[in-house]
Amino acid sequence: MQDHGHSKAEIAKRISGEGQGSHLRDMIYGGIDGAVTTFAIVAGVQGAGLSPTIIIALGIANVLADGFSMAAGNYSGTKADLDDRNRLSATEHRHIKDYPEGEREELRQILELKGLSGTLLEDATDAIASDSNKWVDIMLTDEYGLSPTPPAPMAAAIATFLAFLVAGIVPLLPFLLGLSDPFLIATCATALVFFTIGTGKSRWSLAPWWRSGLETLAIGSTAAAIAYVVGTMFHA
Repeated sequence: MQDHGHSKAEIAKRISGEGQGSHLRDMIYGGIDGAVTTFAIVAGVQGAGLSPTIIIALGIANVLADGFSMAAGNYSGTKADLDDRNRLSATEHRHIKDYPEGEREELRQILELKGLSGTLLEDATDAIASDSNKWVDIMLTDEYGLSPTPPAPMAAAIATFLAFLVAGIVPLLPFLLGLSDPFLIATCATALVFFTIGTGKSRWSLAPWWRSGLETLAIGSTAAAIAYVVGTMFHA
């Protein structure tokens, strides 16, 4: 794991929240779902013994339609989080105006829980309470448990869709390119996608890269196997 920098400029950038809007979760979610659902179609149709043309048609429809659906759903969910954050922010601004002493006591107790006491506690409370925006930011984080960085609905949607598109097209490529034994190649390529996603996300965890890769591979392979077995039930 790479340590972050400790120069004054790097610390200021990190503390300010600049560049912290990570969409790792969105990309992993979109990538795994794209590979799983598209390969599920490939495996299901292959198991049913149907034409490769059907695999291509259904696969492309899934990549575009389901990818957009996931992106739209993620946008709506993230937008709901942002709307709720804005609602709470407006509520806190109103409370500061209508109940300043009560809100100041809330701020004071929050700072006290962080280890401040005595004159330092009172001075810090006064300093923060002099700026209503910073005051509300602390209330959102410490009273409501929200992230210091507001969510970005459009960026989350785009990250989800692009990851879904890139990972979801992989199982279709052997059929689109007319390769021999396309299902075997699609199976191996999709397994590689699962493993790559897992090893990639290990960069942000304490788990070894190989363990994270195998875990994601196992999840994706299980979903693909279920789809193939269901497909064989309808084999002509």
